[in-house]
Amino acid sequence: MPRRKPTIAGNWKMHLDRTKAVELARAVRRGAEALGPGVDVAVVPPFVYLEAVAKELAGSPVRLGAQNVCEQREGAFTGEISAAMLKDVGCSFALVGHSERRHVYGEDDARVAAKLRALLDAGLDAVLCVGETLAERDSNRTEYVVREQTTQALLGVSADEVRRVTLAYEPVWAIGTGRNATAVQASDVHLYLRGLLSGLYDGQVAEAVRIQYGGSVKPDNAAELLNAPSVDGALVGGASLKADSFLAIAAAAPR
Repeated sequence: MPRRKPTIAGNWKMHLDRTKAVELARAVRRGAEALGPGVDVAVVPPFVYLEAVAKELAGSPVRLGAQNVCEQREGAFTGEISAAMLKDVGCSFALVGHSERRHVYGEDDARVAAKLRALLDAGLDAVLCVGETLAERDSNRTEYVVREQTTQALLGVSADEVRRVTLAYEPVWAIGTGRNATAVQASDVHLYLRGLLSGLYDGQVAEAVRIQYGGSVKPDNAAELLNAPSVDGALVGGASLKADSFLAIAAAAPR
């Protein structure tokens, strides 16, 4: 089975202003064009800069994603952004289930599943984030946690639809802490998730789904992580806010 093309996505979270967002997008676009077609590159800016970044990326190979989405199609939902709105400003995907949404804002598996369904119904792709806390890892519950998060989110998602879903394994204890999972730890969970997908669907579907790693990915650990078995790229946080570090991670991806 040929290796899946790696995807390196930068989650900018609640950082930057409009000028810096456009400048960063411009630098990423140039770097991605220089890297060539062997790796997919994406950026995930704050909502308010999506349209400006979309204009900067127009005609480039860099994909644009959103950090969140409302599960409702439209209506009296003050402060929310629908999948159709994201598509309208140029997004091709959005994140769902990020640990900060789960643990800071209380989003449960049912809401994550509804958001994923909203994206798929709108013709957008999804990046489904899953991962355990430190207490869950220390109590040997990693596989249980990621199994529940994954299976609950994919309820009712067909084999054709799941090909439009990228899984992102993000151990909560490694996000923004400077502490990252080892390549072996990451690979073990990725292989478990791929086996889970094989059981939920079949082996061919499981092999087609990309599984990214996220959690303090930096230029100095990127090559080891990205070359680990069944790791198909990275969802990068802090290191994506500087073009040089983000592009160095992308350049470390196997081709």
